[in-house]
Amino acid sequence: MASKKRKNPTVTELCKGILAGERAMLARAITLAESTHAADRKKIAGVLRKLMPHTGKSIRLGITGIPGVGKSTFIEAFGDVLTQEGKKIGVLTVDPTSQKTKGSILGDKTRMERLSRNPNVFIRPSPTGLALGGVTPHTREAILLCEAAGFDVILIETVGVGQSETIVRGMVDFFLLLMLTGAGDELQGIKKGIMEMADGIVITKADGENKKAAVRARADALQALHFQSPAPSGWKPRALTASALDGAGLKEIWKMILEFETLTKDTGYFDAARQDQLRQWLDESLEVHFRTMLTTPDVMARKKRLVGEILRNGLLPTDAARLLWEEIIAPDEET
Repeated sequence: MASKKRKNPTVTELCKGILAGERAMLARAITLAESTHAADRKKIAGVLRKLMPHTGKSIRLGITGIPGVGKSTFIEAFGDVLTQEGKKIGVLTVDPTSQKTKGSILGDKTRMERLSRNPNVFIRPSPTGLALGGVTPHTREAILLCEAAGFDVILIETVGVGQSETIVRGMVDFFLLLMLTGAGDELQGIKKGIMEMADGIVITKADGENKKAAVRARADALQALHFQSPAPSGWKPRALTASALDGAGLKEIWKMILEFETLTKDTGYFDAARQDQLRQWLDESLEVHFRTMLTTPDVMARKKRLVGEILRNGLLPTDAARLLWEEIIAPDEET
């Protein structure tokens, strides 16, 4: 017997399902958000417009660190602690897209197998695509969809520490940097900007024979934080140790995050930062639209012509870019 074709839910059906906490509808909406097809983009825009009044009630946590620091292992153990506190957790993980094959492994559900079986947890792995910043092009939309579905805490696991990783700071409330022992050496390899934006630092794998080294690494991190300029939030970043193996320090991390939330909401910084997130989202969206515009057949043909001018006649690439831009914004304007 032939299988029935899966029904394509309407905007209203998607919204109703998401507000009811239906994971299947949430997953399909995130898939729409990740799509580049015009019809899908129009549809998800309609969904988000209807769901916006139901968003914004979670706390958004960005989690970053160098490869091998144990981000996925930490999130699984930390997620267990949060669900024991009665929280519903949305985990948005990012796998790097190969620049050669354009493929991604998307294996975070495998790496967090125990947590993925928890009924109060939703895990969504997504490819970065060609996006910078260690997140996907539509992570912000996924955050809102998870909030509308009733998740109290949204964890965003980034690809890893890199030059443009800091973009994640503009979409979360609390930015957590995970570090390994040997912090004195590791601090030299971490971009200063990421250290300055961290609201908290956690030395991972603080167990067994590594425990003493973790304590020393924490001291190094605290010393580095001591020399930083005061944060605009009024919050003084802290450094803690934790073990995903035995759970040590995980409750203290959650306590730190709650204290941050209370302080910044009392001072008004929390809401002001959320408004800044929307402004940054606008800037990013404009850049996406401009990049898309540059790939239209007409613009690509003009670009090809200018490449010929560069190669044959010595036209400067900067002048070519200016000429192309002037043609795009005012193609018929008389000089």
